[in-house]
Amino acid sequence: MPTVTDRSVAFSTPWFDVLAKHVDGDPSPHYTVQPPDYVTVVAVDPDGRLLLVKQYRPVIESFTIELPSGLVDPGETPEACARRELLEETGCEAEGFEPLGALVPDVGRLGNRMHSFAAAGVRPVPGARIEAGLELVRWTPAELAAGLTDLTIAHALNHAVILLAMLRGRLSLPAAGRR
Repeated sequence: MPTVTDRSVAFSTPWFDVLAKHVDGDPSPHYTVQPPDYVTVVAVDPDGRLLLVKQYRPVIESFTIELPSGLVDPGETPEACARRELLEETGCEAEGFEPLGALVPDVGRLGNRMHSFAAAGVRPVPGARIEAGLELVRWTPAELAAGLTDLTIAHALNHAVILLAMLRGRLSLPAAGRR
């Protein structure tokens, strides 16, 4: 089995490090982008609508519709982060957070994990303010299925978390046609 024989930080930013890793003494390093872990939350409100956020993403120079998510702060547990992000991005809290699993976002480039959760007992927090630059979007399961099918939701990792929620019995979606 190959082993990493040397590891060093080749470049550092406030958002991520780039690690140079030598495998079995190979003189050419393998570079890994090492951002913090992050969380993604599947949350359904009391009306049966899924809570999503619309935001501008500079990387793709476009607005997206996605599940509430965010970076895990140093010393913060993934569940605490999921609770914080749900409140910051939707103005809602939940009675419970069920871990759906920790996914590897990109096995060829990224060295972090995405912790996914299903929120139960979701309710709005009176007076809560949604983070600047975000818009709360509430979709029925049929609208979500359509958004996944026509790729209005194009974030591949959101597709993965929604699939996990469905496989674990925390979300049911109807078959969808195109919008």
